[in-house]
Amino acid sequence: MYDVAIIGGGVAGLTAAIYSVRNTLETVVFEKPGRLGGQIVTAPAIENYPGIPGISGYELIQKLMDQALALGITILYEPVSKIEINTDEKCIYTPKGNYSAKAIIAAGGCTTRPIGCDNEQAFVGRGVSYCATCDGNFFRGKPVCVVGGGNTALEDALFLSNICETVYLIHRRDEFRGSLKNVRALEKKNNVKFVLDSVVTAINGDKKVESVQIRNVKNDGKSSLEVSGIFVAIGQVPQTELYKDIVKLDSYGYIVADESCATSAEGIFVAGDIRTKQLRQLVTAAADGAVAAVAAADFIVRQ
Repeated sequence: MYDVAIIGGGVAGLTAAIYSVRNTLETVVFEKPGRLGGQIVTAPAIENYPGIPGISGYELIQKLMDQALALGITILYEPVSKIEINTDEKCIYTPKGNYSAKAIIAAGGCTTRPIGCDNEQAFVGRGVSYCATCDGNFFRGKPVCVVGGGNTALEDALFLSNICETVYLIHRRDEFRGSLKNVRALEKKNNVKFVLDSVVTAINGDKKVESVQIRNVKNDGKSSLEVSGIFVAIGQVPQTELYKDIVKLDSYGYIVADESCATSAEGIFVAGDIRTKQLRQLVTAAADGAVAAVAAADFIVRQ
């Protein structure tokens, strides 16, 4: 039996593993084959992680993994298919075997909801981004577009309007779902242009994004916008299917937990983007990992 089983090998999960093993707990990390590191692996450069600006997502995860392995952490590339909670242990099932642990840290993260248009995946990291605060500075002084109509999209457009030449805000409806305050702030920006009742149908370019194709959903009119970047903000999907019958989730599927990272189920903790919180960034994922690991250690000691 392991002391702590961490499900998810991104920044939150690997940080939790490092803190856990430093508490002399036998620790295992479960991750799907080829998925270690999560979404950040594809980022060509990270500008907002304290102390190491410019590091690539792959390099950051490699450093975390090397540190974790050097401390003696076990990493199993096995997708977890089921979790059961018994009186004295948590049972973890994968296609390769069954495992048990005294505590679990859920750190599976989220997947971004893609547009689903032509060439979207081909241009990820080459003009297509799912995080304006992460990648916005790479497009300083250039024309970009934001796709979405909620507060994330509105806030992304506001942020980008301060650094980009022009920001096109593309939304499939004629009204935004985000707050009126944000909409009013955007209306005052001379370099923000609303493209309503419209969807992106294709992303074009040679080695990087050069333009997007637009279709008006009301009159089927087609047009093109010359942009260097496209920021997709139509939501994220938390990877919480494993936990839906075990811990409390909010209406969006995120695991309910406060800054203590303890869930509604005893002995199960959560770290990273799948937790209910205001800011989802690498630095908060790492913080969650540390907090969750210490909380798990305290839980084990009390048993």
